[in-house]
Amino acid sequence: MTSSHLSKIVLVIPVYNHAATLREVTKKALAAGWPVLVVDDGSTDAGAHAVEDLSCQVLRLDKNRGKGGAILAGAQKAIADGLDAIITLDADGQHDPAEVVLLVEEARRQWPAIVIGARKMDKTTAPRASLFGRVFSNFWVRLECGRDLPDTQSGFRLYPISLLLRLPIRSRRYDFEVEVLTRAAWAGIPVRSVPVSVHYPKGDDRVSHFHQIKDNFRLTILHTRLVLRALTPWPHRRLMRQEISENGWKKEKLSLFHPVRLLKRICLEHNSAFQLAIAVWMGVFLGALPLLAIHTVTIVYVAHKLHLNKVAAVAASQFCMPPLIPVICMQAGYFMRNGRFLWDISWETMVVQVHLRLWEWFLGSLFVGPILGILLGTITYFGVVKVRAVASSYEAAGNE
Repeated sequence: MTSSHLSKIVLVIPVYNHAATLREVTKKALAAGWPVLVVDDGSTDAGAHAVEDLSCQVLRLDKNRGKGGAILAGAQKAIADGLDAIITLDADGQHDPAEVVLLVEEARRQWPAIVIGARKMDKTTAPRASLFGRVFSNFWVRLECGRDLPDTQSGFRLYPISLLLRLPIRSRRYDFEVEVLTRAAWAGIPVRSVPVSVHYPKGDDRVSHFHQIKDNFRLTILHTRLVLRALTPWPHRRLMRQEISENGWKKEKLSLFHPVRLLKRICLEHNSAFQLAIAVWMGVFLGALPLLAIHTVTIVYVAHKLHLNKVAAVAASQFCMPPLIPVICMQAGYFMRNGRFLWDISWETMVVQVHLRLWEWFLGSLFVGPILGILLGTITYFGVVKVRAVASSYEAAGNE
């Protein structure tokens, strides 16, 4: 499918109790020259009535389905109308409809693709919760599917309708926009980003229905589910055949017949300071577990599935080699079970009761592993940053 298929687009504005801002957002979208579909997600403030005199379509849902449910309802109507894509933007006025053209132009470079309007968030004006939420979400999406995306929480997006409706997405509220990116990456759908502006109304002028407890709990459950799915050996259903890398180019195929090239790729992949620190944490955590005789295999498998540097993870796990760390874990587990440490080292305690020591090793590793991993991961992060800063300074001095 080529970009010539990207010709019929509608702007979808999911709205739930945004009467104060909906009309202005819709007018700006229409002024930009795009057809508009307002999806009233069971609003109770009669906000959709504010756009009835405008040249837009209004789809009213009988009850609140959540933002994801409203987007899917809009997509189903759009595909029934013979359209190719939908572009979603929030009803609170934070997106500029005039920038829709940026998403369309990016999609034309590689179609079909999901295009995210990555918000240029200023630390002085953007809410701290939004800044943290974006970083947190970006981290988990990268862990789940390996894509480095700058703004996985942006609601300003272009979706190819036919592919969107074929993704097995279970989320229907704010977690929908995170799950759709991971599922799309697993399905082989290119996910691209383009910088866009963002406006945050001040104080009480900003209307947000994000519930800090309920929606963050939903996101926690979602990421737990997606990480567990990422770790399973069953392949994902592919909707597109080509392998697309993070920058949009086709991935280079490597095999065991090119061992030097393969080793170089393994050493250099996922090697930012933060990525290496996470790989070290994972290697230490898994290395502390009583995975007798399968430590290395497990670490390589998990690192591969979670897109972590395999060399760093395996190397870090060597800090957990017997006897020191296993003994510390056993003692920690014994203390958890009995409220004291084990000082009686005998045939009875170490051989006859070996099943108890293994259980205590496991319990203790759940405490010792994460703490030791954080310590070594932090050292790795700042060490890599320092070494690369020194190397950059030498390189700059050499170029003068």
